[in-house]
Amino acid sequence: MDYAYKTLGVVLPCYNVSQHLSEVVQSLPDYVRHIIIVNDKSSDTTAEIINNLAASDKRVVPLEHAENQGVGGAVLTGMKKALELECDYILKLDGDGQMDSKYIPDLLEPLVKNGFHFAKGNRFNDFHALRQMPFIRRAGNLMLSFLIKAASGYWSVFDPTNGFFCIKKETLEKIDFARIEKRYFFESSLLVELYYTGAKICDVPIPARYGNEKSGLSVIHAIFTFPMRITKAFARRILLKYYIYDFNIFSIYFMIGAPLLLFGLVFGIIKWIHYGTANVPAPTGTVMLATLSVILGIQLLLSVIQYDISSENPFSDDFTIRKG
Repeated sequence: MDYAYKTLGVVLPCYNVSQHLSEVVQSLPDYVRHIIIVNDKSSDTTAEIINNLAASDKRVVPLEHAENQGVGGAVLTGMKKALELECDYILKLDGDGQMDSKYIPDLLEPLVKNGFHFAKGNRFNDFHALRQMPFIRRAGNLMLSFLIKAASGYWSVFDPTNGFFCIKKETLEKIDFARIEKRYFFESSLLVELYYTGAKICDVPIPARYGNEKSGLSVIHAIFTFPMRITKAFARRILLKYYIYDFNIFSIYFMIGAPLLLFGLVFGIIKWIHYGTANVPAPTGTVMLATLSVILGIQLLLSVIQYDISSENPFSDDFTIRKG
């Protein structure tokens, strides 16, 4: 497909990528109108390379941060510039060479032809590429993926931390940039915020390329920060979808099921410790109270989950029409 009639802007966040940046820029197809390169306070020769690229390629738009803001901060700066340049589509590509530019048409096509608003790469559809992915990334992505599904409401989307994506200008303009995380939670928080724009999202199978690059992500930092952010995002979505924007029988199910499950677990554990320490059998009524609370709570919450997976996004145009 010929994309020359569309204004495509590519955002390249850069931090110490002097070994790969030139090759990445040279690999971009001719129909890319603007190449927005954001130097996130690199300490190597990245700034010099960006200046050389800008001198040799008129498409290059160099930007620079006075302080390091993280990959998310760099991408947000580039996206704001892309909107100023009136790009119809904005594609994000890393400057370290891990994302193959030959897959750019695969991300563009769903937006141009199929009515999607956001298309992102999915590294988990290729078993060979999956085996090449470092174990810590593979395990972390698998676990994080399910949590982001619940927090974002996009149950059919996988690989939420994949940063190879393309978005329509109209969708990007609806996003509250202030709510997007600037560092390692960037991709996930972007997915969460897309929910409130009613965006249709498409997963595109794209294998990643891993070389000798080292991830700057701290596992300890992720363990202590990601759960809190995901929980906050999940709570906000449930509140808006089930209690502010709409109220239905599943709102009641959640309102009853969650406290019942929590009560059953806490009450059961306390009583188990109490009677176990005293070496006395727990009364049948006590056991039944805890058990029934847990079973009923789980049953109600499973109904809510099933509805949540199958229901429409309340912020989408289709839902508004149906509700009206």
